Amino acid sequence: MGVGAGERVGVLPVRGDGGGTGAVDPGEAERFLRLFYGENPGAGAIGPRLREVRGQIARYGTYSHTAAELEYGARVAWRNSSRCIGRLYWRSLRVRDHRFVHDAERVAAECVNHLREATGAGRVRPTITVFAQDRPGRPGPRIRNEQLIRYAGYALPDGTVIGDARNIGLTAEALRLGWTGARGTHFDVLPLVIEAGERPPLLAVVPPDAVLEVPLTHPAHDWFADLGLRWHAVPAISGMCLEIGGICYPCAPFNGWYMGTEIGARNLADRDRYDRLGEVAAHLGLDTSSDRTLWKDQALVELNIAVLHSFTAAGVTISDHHTESRRFLAHLEKEERSGRLCPADWSWIVPPLSASTTPVFHRYYEDVSLSPAFVHHPLKTRPE
Repeated sequence: MGVGAGERVGVLPVRGDGGGTGAVDPGEAERFLRLFYGENPGAGAIGPRLREVRGQIARYGTYSHTAAELEYGARVAWRNSSRCIGRLYWRSLRVRDHRFVHDAERVAAECVNHLREATGAGRVRPTITVFAQDRPGRPGPRIRNEQLIRYAGYALPDGTVIGDARNIGLTAEALRLGWTGARGTHFDVLPLVIEAGERPPLLAVVPPDAVLEVPLTHPAHDWFADLGLRWHAVPAISGMCLEIGGICYPCAPFNGWYMGTEIGARNLADRDRYDRLGEVAAHLGLDTSSDRTLWKDQALVELNIAVLHSFTAAGVTISDHHTESRRFLAHLEKEERSGRLCPADWSWIVPPLSASTTPVFHRYYEDVSLSPAFVHHPLKTRPE
């Protein structure tokens, strides 16, 4: 749905100085509050709240959002994600408020609860869990993993890779920190690496019952099941900061559901990921002697058919790129009717499979950075 990460994530590029100072610009706070009160007439008069927030910033260097402000800010951050195609349902985002959680152990426990609740036995629900904010002198917790569920990647001496090549570095770090759950298979779920306070990073194993996986089969090719491919159901981004009104929540994992091409045209097909097109082509009996035979295109389509077929058969939420393209244009029209700018990065909105057959391909978009937003901040390594 474009809210899945690594696989063409719906996120904004790196901004600012990397966050972590916790000091809030009063102007950013005021801009957010005016947006909140402008779009929520029932919230009352803005004056008293502005005075309260200005006083908090003057005294403490920061302020605290109300529950309503947090919920609204998280949803608008999704609405503003220029690289996300799946924003039509931005109002449906479920916000889990855990801003009182600072320690790594409780962060780990609530991340597992997030996965269980968001998975919904296959009926995936867009969800965000917001942990403690950065404050002056007290940075909030962070998760080094870019997603709550990621598969390990093991680099072998001969240059080959077992698992997800994208995660070789994180896998090596987890092993160095003492991870003992490595089995050396293509689909070993990595532990979470969580930083909080001045303590060494915490390794937290994600229990199997919190990871719903779908074994991949094909509706027309029985041999496909023998490839042993699978993928998890919930793309929960965990390596980004949620910025609302000048406040940075560095630990705020969030998810939508997958669009099939994220798995079939990127994760399993990219050369720097699982790189399985050649294997699929061989089983299909395709002529791979030249790119001009379009064997990659044929193999890619069959791989994507398998992904959509398997998730649907398992009763797990997934969307196809044609449907999601139409939904995005419906979202764009709604935003325009509301008088709002809908930022969009063409190179990310257009699907990586059969692009010209989708309606989002045939137009241009305005790509601007709006706030609230999900952003990347450089990871500042803490003591180990």
